[in-house]
Amino acid sequence: MINPLVINITYLMLTSALLLSFVRLAKGPSLPDRVVALELVATIVAGIVGTHAIDTGVASFLDIAIVLALTAFLAAIGFARFLERGGPRDD
Repeated sequence: MINPLVINITYLMLTSALLLSFVRLAKGPSLPDRVVALELVATIVAGIVGTHAIDTGVASFLDIAIVLALTAFLAAIGFARFLERGGPRDD
């Protein structure tokens, strides 16, 4: 069993990282900055779901975290292809 203090500190760190990435998502000077921040949000949420799976002992939450991470990866690939084909840029 993992120490509950460690789990609470992990939740606190992930939550503060999530808040900071939402700030970058809202402020981000360019579209690629916002897309990277959105990718980071999805990754942090997958980390929160994974931490919750460890905390509760329910292994099916890990499947949700994996699907979320793969979906975020595919969204990043789609955005990269959009920019490659001449989408709007803020360079």
